[in-house]
Amino acid sequence: MSNGDGRAELGISAVSEDAQCEIRKETGFKQVKILLRHAVVLSYRSFGPGGLRRLGGEGEGEEGEGEGNDAESSLAEKAAERQRLEEEDRKAGLSEEEIQKRRALREAEAEKEEADQEKEDRLPPEGAADLTPYPLNKNFRSQPVLSEELREKIYSLIVDDGQDVSTVSAVFGVDMRRVGAVVRLKTIEKDWLKQGKKLNTPYASAVMGMLPKTPYNPKSNRITPHEPINDLPVLPSTKQQIFYPTSESRHFTRADAAKVFSPTLLPADERIAHPELIQLEKDIAAGVSPEERQQRIRDRDEQLKLEKEKQEQKRLAEEARSRKVVNGARWDFKFQDINVENAGKDGRGKAAVGWRYGAPHQDRKRGLVKIPTSVES
Repeated sequence: MSNGDGRAELGISAVSEDAQCEIRKETGFKQVKILLRHAVVLSYRSFGPGGLRRLGGEGEGEEGEGEGNDAESSLAEKAAERQRLEEEDRKAGLSEEEIQKRRALREAEAEKEEADQEKEDRLPPEGAADLTPYPLNKNFRSQPVLSEELREKIYSLIVDDGQDVSTVSAVFGVDMRRVGAVVRLKTIEKDWLKQGKKLNTPYASAVMGMLPKTPYNPKSNRITPHEPINDLPVLPSTKQQIFYPTSESRHFTRADAAKVFSPTLLPADERIAHPELIQLEKDIAAGVSPEERQQRIRDRDEQLKLEKEKQEQKRLAEEARSRKVVNGARWDFKFQDINVENAGKDGRGKAAVGWRYGAPHQDRKRGLVKIPTSVES
């Protein structure tokens, strides 16, 4: 919305009944001019105290100039007052050292008053009402985004310090996919800076100023988690309905439940993104000291790293053994032996060529017996 002098105000405007509107057509487009006599502009942060501003219809530019002149005159008055007090101290016969002490004390009090005034003028912390920007949709809540300091720290730990993605994700409570996205985008940003491209920093700062952020303070040991990082992924094999009979005396665990859904399905404790956090919670519940917990974490990380290296070497060796590579001028051709028997009896073997995926389960099909007909001992 625009006021009389053409300056734009962002927010929701509640216009009084006597507001005058004029709509004119000029050179093929519509120009809307709204003359406001009394308007209340509610900004994005208007739901908290200090967010309400009242605008007059005319003379707004003059008020801005008047505020600047008032600030200059206020500074001049304060300087004159300080000079007057120093002259009174000299007339009272005080020594130069005592005058310097009183001057320093007055300056400290003035700085404290300015700091208090700045704190009062500052917007209050975000509340529940600030996170609902749409008054008619109370169910919508703005979700926090990563602050610029936290993004820089994540990039520095992974690129500069060489830490793995899972460790950084567990430390800051950020999903591994988001950590990877931060590293990729930061890499592009720094490449642009090296190429001399100009970034639209004012726009980014304005948008970040309107969103809630997950902070990062390098001077504090407290870390605010950004999001849940151990959500269990839903696999197609777990979407079917299964009636599985078992004895009441049997200790049926999550590992047993995984085997019922699929012989190759891992239990929930191993399918989450950070299974090492389960062992960490067990160590905390067992009363293990922080130093010993840190040592166990380092040992597990080293063992996991060695296992990943062994698996990668095994995969590369298997690929080199089973594939024949013919180097060409522009492309390399790879040939691999295929056994037709890998398709299996039903033709859906995973090792076969053109393995069919996306076949629906039979648990919701009509005419099939879904209730167990026998119990295995």
